[in-house]
Amino acid sequence: MSETNLIDRYQAHRTRRFMQNEEVFKRWLPTWRTRRRRRVLVRALSLVFIVMIAVAVACLFNTMVALVWPVITIVFMALFTSLQVVSGRQGDAPRQALDEWEIQQRNNARSIALTVTQSLVFFVAIFLIFTSSVGWNVEKLPYTGGLLAITAMLIGACTPAMILAWTQPDPEPGDTD
Repeated sequence: MSETNLIDRYQAHRTRRFMQNEEVFKRWLPTWRTRRRRRVLVRALSLVFIVMIAVAVACLFNTMVALVWPVITIVFMALFTSLQVVSGRQGDAPRQALDEWEIQQRNNARSIALTVTQSLVFFVAIFLIFTSSVGWNVEKLPYTGGLLAITAMLIGACTPAMILAWTQPDPEPGDTD
């Protein structure tokens, strides 16, 4: 078996699974599928990311603040799952499940997400290099750096879904039946 066949089979499997999941999830949260409500979810998710960054930086001064992290993580998971459901998971959909316009939109969003991820991880690295070189709270720095890195990666991973949810028009009335 050639490698291409393995990849093709995997992509076909992903597409089938995506379509099956789409059948299940297309009836979930019907009133949240409007552009206005999707934007509420994007704003809420952005706020969660700001809180994650604040908690991570606060851990540099008091590691007890980290007790807030599991709560933020649960809120994040609920918001991101909801956003994925109401936006049809277009940000991570397999190519075969999308039309040409959707593929173009998804690829543009992914390109922006890569830039966002690279930029945020760069700032985290600069922060870690600077704070460790000046010897500032070095004993708490690894935990803070880890939380900041996780947050940067989550922001980058969520960016395509957030962009697509923000920019997609409202669904046609027949699409929600």
